Amino acid sequence: MRLAVAQIISSADLAANLELIREYATEAKAAGAELVVFPEASMRAFGHSLKDIAEPLDGPWAEKVRGIARELDIAIVAGMFTPGKDGRVRNTLLVTGPGLDTSYDKVHLFDAFGFMESKTVDAGESPVTFELNGTVFGLATCYDVRFPALFTANAKAGAQVNIVCASWGAGEGKAEQWDLLVRARALDSTTFVVACGQGDPETTGAGPAGAAPTGIGHSAVISPLGSALAALDGKPGLAVVDIDPSLVDEVRTKLPVLANARQF
Repeated sequence: MRLAVAQIISSADLAANLELIREYATEAKAAGAELVVFPEASMRAFGHSLKDIAEPLDGPWAEKVRGIARELDIAIVAGMFTPGKDGRVRNTLLVTGPGLDTSYDKVHLFDAFGFMESKTVDAGESPVTFELNGTVFGLATCYDVRFPALFTANAKAGAQVNIVCASWGAGEGKAEQWDLLVRARALDSTTFVVACGQGDPETTGAGPAGAAPTGIGHSAVISPLGSALAALDGKPGLAVVDIDPSLVDEVRTKLPVLANARQF
C-alpha cells in the first residue's frame, strides 16, 4: 500500500486550511497514494478559538473534506473539532474516502507542560479502527502516543497500522520524546506507525502561539520493528511511502509481544 503523510501548518482560516488539504491530497494522489494523513487540528490551529468553529461530522467543513476525497478518489484522515459536552469541543479525526466514513475522538487530553486541553475539550471514550483495501488501521491523536494501551488495543482489534495525528508542543527535549514515542509504540504494538504532525510555524517565520501546541514537524512512518521508513524535518512537506502490511504477521512471529503480554 502506498500512503502519504501531509505535514501542513494550519491557521485560524478554515477555508485556507481546506485548500491546504486539497493541495496536498492532490499531490498525494498524483504520487499514487491510496491514503493521505493530515495532522491534528487541520481544521483550525491551536491557539485560536475552537468552540465557535466546532461542527457536527455532517457539517459543511467535514462535507468539503469528503468532497475532496470523492473528487480525488483517495482516503483522507484529518483533524477537526466537533461539539462536545458542557460547551466544550471534541478533538476529532475525520476518516473519509472510498467506502469510508468514520471518526475518532481523542481519548487522552493534553493536560501537561502548562497546557490544559480539558478546559476546552471533551474526551473521547473508545478506540477506533477502520479498513482500507484489506489493511486495518487504528487511530490516535497526539498525547495518546504516550499511552501504549491504546496502540496495543488497536492491534488486538486487527490493526496493522496505527495512525497518530498530532500538533506537538515545542519545548526542550520534545522532538526527542516524539521520535522515541512513535518508535516505541510501533514496537509495543508490532504495527506500522504513521505519525503526522503539524509543521513548525517557526520554519515559516511565525512564532509559536504561547503555550498552545502548534507543532514541531518531524512526521515519520515507522516500521513494526521501530525503523524510520520516512521522516520529515520541521518544514511543511509531503512524504510518500510504500508499506507492506503482510510484514506485520512476519514480525509478530519473530517478536510476539502481543501474545506474550501479561495483565497485572
